Amino acid sequence: MSALLQPFIENPSQLALACLVAFSASILGGLSGFGTGLALPVFLVPIVGVKSVIPVMAVAMLFNNGSRVVAFWREIQWSHVRLMLTLGLPACIIGAYSYTLLSAEWVALLLGAFLLLSIPLRRYLNHAKFQFSPGAELGAGAFFGFINGGMAGTGVLLISILMAGGVQGAALVATDAVISVVLGMAKVVLFGSLTALTLQLALVGLLVGLCTVPGAFVARALLKHISGGTHAWLMELLVLAGAVSLLWRARW
Repeated sequence: MSALLQPFIENPSQLALACLVAFSASILGGLSGFGTGLALPVFLVPIVGVKSVIPVMAVAMLFNNGSRVVAFWREIQWSHVRLMLTLGLPACIIGAYSYTLLSAEWVALLLGAFLLLSIPLRRYLNHAKFQFSPGAELGAGAFFGFINGGMAGTGVLLISILMAGGVQGAALVATDAVISVVLGMAKVVLFGSLTALTLQLALVGLLVGLCTVPGAFVARALLKHISGGTHAWLMELLVLAGAVSLLWRARW
């Protein structure tokens, strides 16, 4: 039991900070559909290590997205869920398996690069007025699923794909959450079967994930009064700092 509690004992202040960030980021994620997965890896890497951050995030995001499913259940658009998961689910499994084959240095490099590129990517996708047909959405689901399998913070891609498919407002947050839960469950099963996700790491993900649950319900209350885009520049600063930190780790 003491071995399982080692991350909690050795890094109590860092873990507490990660839990606080998890709660705050889940509110931001509930307002805009993205943000939680971009902010959390920055604080989890010093606790669990670069190589384990995606498996731990897979557990934590199950609770974050699951709470949003409960909070926004009536708004889910199931036709888009089916389109995104038909090819997205098998692609996610392939992406997650590919992640387990990478060294810690490559994980830090790819994750840092993805977080860094997510800033201009989000801005571009916000301004590019794509319109997806069902067939295009099906193909986009496969692309997203593969990226999601081995990366964190891919919600900006999913949100953009769903918006291009005509999903808006609370339905956007709800549909995004259901898709993310299904893909997250697939990743947890795969990582667990390949021992990339140990019980110790799962406990860290569980604690951090539980801290995200109240944020979805706070976001539901706030969604009626404020715009989800108001937090974007603060999130970008945090993501930029995290990306630089990960790239530094990969270099040294």
